[in-house]
Order: sequence, then C-alpha cells, then structure tokens
Amino acid sequence: MAYRGKDPSTERVRLASAGAKAVTRQSLENQPRADVVKGNLFYAILLAALTAALVGLALIIIQAAISGWPAFSTKLFTNGPSTINPEEAGFRPAIIGTIYLILGVIVLIVPLGVSAALYLEEYADGERWWNRLIELNVQNLAGVPSIVFGILGLAFIVRGPLDLGFIVAAGSMTLALLVLPTVILASREAIRAVPPSIREGSLALGATKWQTIRRQVLPAAIPGVATGVILAVSRAIGEVAPLLLVGASTFVTFNPSFWGDDGYSALPVLIFNYATRPQDEFRVLAAAGVIMMLLVLLAMNSFAVWLRNRYEQQW
Repeated sequence: MAYRGKDPSTERVRLASAGAKAVTRQSLENQPRADVVKGNLFYAILLAALTAALVGLALIIIQAAISGWPAFSTKLFTNGPSTINPEEAGFRPAIIGTIYLILGVIVLIVPLGVSAALYLEEYADGERWWNRLIELNVQNLAGVPSIVFGILGLAFIVRGPLDLGFIVAAGSMTLALLVLPTVILASREAIRAVPPSIREGSLALGATKWQTIRRQVLPAAIPGVATGVILAVSRAIGEVAPLLLVGASTFVTFNPSFWGDDGYSALPVLIFNYATRPQDEFRVLAAAGVIMMLLVLLAMNSFAVWLRNRYEQQW
C-alpha cells in the first residue's frame, strides 16, 4: 500500500498563510495607541450604525405585521381590490402585475447587464474616450432619482420612438433602466474578482478568449452576478414613482397581461392607494400588503440565493 503524505503545495500554502497572519497580527499590535483607539472607535461607530439600521427595519416589519395581521388571509391573494368593502378586498391583480414586471426586469437586466460588464472588463480599451464615457454614465446613473427614469420611460418607451403605450412591458423596461447600473457594477466586480490564473491557464491550454470567458470566467462570476440581480430586484419591486408615470393604475380589478393595453397595477401602487384612504380598514389592508410584498420578494430572492450558493459550492 502506497503511503499518502501531505501534499507539499498544500503545506506550503498553509505555512505561507500562517506566516502572513503572524506578520499582520504583529504589525497591528505594534501600532501607536492613538491609532488603536481610533480604529476601535470607528469599528464601534460602524457597529452602532448597522445595529440602528437593523433595529429600525425590524421595528417597521413588526409594526406592519401587528397592524396588518387582522386582515391577513387567503383573500389577499385571491380577491381583487375594492373601494367599498375592505373585508373582501385583496391584491390579486397587483400581485400578478408585480410578477410580470419583475420577470420582465430579470429577462432584460441579466443579459444586458452581464454583456455590458463583460465588454467593459474584458474587451474595452480604457484609453478610448467612448469607453470612459460609458463608465462615467454607468456610475452616475446608479445615483439618479427613480422619478427621472419614470419621465424617461414616459417620453421614450410609452410614447416617443417605441410608443408601446401604458402596458406592463413598458413598466418592465422602465424599471430595467432604473436598476441596470446596479447589475452592471456588481457584475463588473464579480468578473474582476475572478483570479487571473484561471484566464491564463485556459489561454495557455489553447482556448480562445471567448471560450475562456464563457467556460471559465462567467461560471466563476455567477455568485457575484446573482448578488447584483438580487439587489436590483429588491429595489425594483418597491418602486412606485416610475410606475405611476408609465401607466400603473391604483385600482385594477382584472388580471393584467404582459402586452395588454387595458391597464395594470403593482403591489406598491395598490398599497399606496389603500394607505391614503381615510378608513382604518384600508390602512390595515395596506399593512397586510406590505407583509405580502415582503413575502413575494423573499420567495424571489430565496431562489436567487439558492442559485448563487449552488455555484459557490461548485467553485
């Protein structure tokens, strides 16, 4: 029986890692006391800010759950909205409209965002003025208010060159424009994080650049890309202002279709409608709608997280 000892390369990596940790620890211990105090103070401020944000979010969710629990039932998923009978009112058309909107957003932002990130990271020449202009626009568009994208969608998608009208597809395109910079930036970071040795090894074995990107770089970058898509969908599902400009109605009693021009609604729009009514029963419905929207978002994000974790285990 052959003796299987430790792999020399693995042992070298372990020793190098241990040595680096020891050097880093020693350098941190030898820092001036003032720097240590500043570092600990900064860490405490960051921890306090994170705690305040999480506590605030938890309080909002708890308050919505307590307020909306009396109205939470299967009627919210099966019934349409009502202006005179809150006991029988629901969110069915808005749920269907939201699902159509988000599916359309995902279909648009994944290929466009990943393609743009691949071009900027793998092919674009940073010395060219148009590539620098593209990068500048992508970074600036990530901070533009959502209402500006609503005006853009109204001018160029609902009307103007495309002239699609007030349909769900127009809403999906507008939301896709809103969150596309987020996907591009996250995808670029994911592609940039792929070790250069993977590219070099693939090219050394005779693969073309596109084969290397398609079979090595993209699969390794999928977890980071999925994170960007999760963030984008989380933002898109809660937007109201752009949808109001591109045709989302506050009161729709029928199930919308993706290309139908009869009108459509979305969960945040209908929640806003219920919350602004003077009757307390409708405000309870709005609180229940908030919890239901969180459940829809959680279901979509859970699938994306599962997909990301699956690829992380493979790589």
